[in-house]
Amino acid sequence: MIAAPRDVGGICNHDGMTTLGAIFPPDQPPERLRTVAQAADRAGLEQLWLWEDCFKESGIATAAAVLGWTEHLAVGIGLLPVPLRNVALTAMELATLERLFPGRLVPGIGHGVLDWMEQVGARAASPMTLLREYTTALRSLLHGATVSTSGQYVRLDKVALDWPPTAPPPVLVGAVRERTVALAGEVGDGVIFTGDTTPDALRASLAHFHAGRETGSRTDAGDVVVFVPVGGQPKAADVVERVNEFVNAGATHVILLSVGDQAPALEQFVEFVGRELRPLVN
Repeated sequence: MIAAPRDVGGICNHDGMTTLGAIFPPDQPPERLRTVAQAADRAGLEQLWLWEDCFKESGIATAAAVLGWTEHLAVGIGLLPVPLRNVALTAMELATLERLFPGRLVPGIGHGVLDWMEQVGARAASPMTLLREYTTALRSLLHGATVSTSGQYVRLDKVALDWPPTAPPPVLVGAVRERTVALAGEVGDGVIFTGDTTPDALRASLAHFHAGRETGSRTDAGDVVVFVPVGGQPKAADVVERVNEFVNAGATHVILLSVGDQAPALEQFVEFVGRELRPLVN
């Protein structure tokens, strides 16, 4: 049986302020990552998020590199596609990173793009069943449990980590549709919404997320991460207004993606978020 892990605290700042972050998108070559990460760290950026898009860059490899290059920056992975990864391997990798860099890892998991999963021969017949089994087993392993389960997709026989994290990282679940949002609330520690999400859509989706937390008897509120595109040469007042729209809709973590032909270099963008925006957002 899979032992039910205890609830864990969120990844919000201890003072309750909204967490701000930026995204290093995988359409950038990996060799650019170091200068962006170090610029973000110097600027006091709270989180830098990485995407494991097929067939670009590994989320685990890039997260390990960023954590090693920086001193304070937290690293989000949004997200690891569960059909590609055995859950025991994911648990080992996340546990290792968490023990090496305590409190700085924010991993997310999800269905992945189903066409990509089909392309590599890993598409599940029931993505919801896989995500439920996987998330439950992953959280249990990271909490130090010995896991035996014979699910439709996840099968473990007395598996336990030799080096579980002292304080497990939150396991966030990427979601778009209502059923997945509810599942994220039920079995995850939080939810990740894509850059297509509007404030009104976020507000509506969170009703399903909180219903899922009630179903799962979860006692903590859970983390709500939303990716927000920022076009062109951003102005602080305009971006703050945009961030506040998502905060008022229920986001606890607003992660900005610089887009457009006129966008600044990523090094400049992360410095803008860390130095100029952070003091203006509660």
